[in-house]
Amino acid sequence: MAFSSLNQNRGARLPPEVNRILFVRNLPYKISSEEMYEIFGKYGAIRQIRVGTLKETKGTAYVVYEDIYDAKNACEHLSGFNVCGRYIVVLYYQPQRAFSKMDTEKKKEELEQMKAKYGVT
Repeated sequence: MAFSSLNQNRGARLPPEVNRILFVRNLPYKISSEEMYEIFGKYGAIRQIRVGTLKETKGTAYVVYEDIYDAKNACEHLSGFNVCGRYIVVLYYQPQRAFSKMDTEKKKEELEQMKAKYGVT
């Protein structure tokens, strides 16, 4: 019975924000890739996991699933999951939001410097 309901869900239209890449926040700083595979691998085949190691990216990770429905299932079940006393936040990766946070003032300043350097008006 459960198998037939799973197949029915596979044919359903997904919201536009749903994709195979999940962005995970609020992870413990000491979490390893192996632990991430153990947690997220329960929901399907994983293509790649990237755990943040820099000062700005610690506590975050990207999880890429082979199948979009596995990613959807993991997002629904793991958001709010407790890992080492921390409740993780699992979101769908949205590139337009990730890059919109760039400092536009800094970019404008760099552009003006380049124009002045090369004499472009």
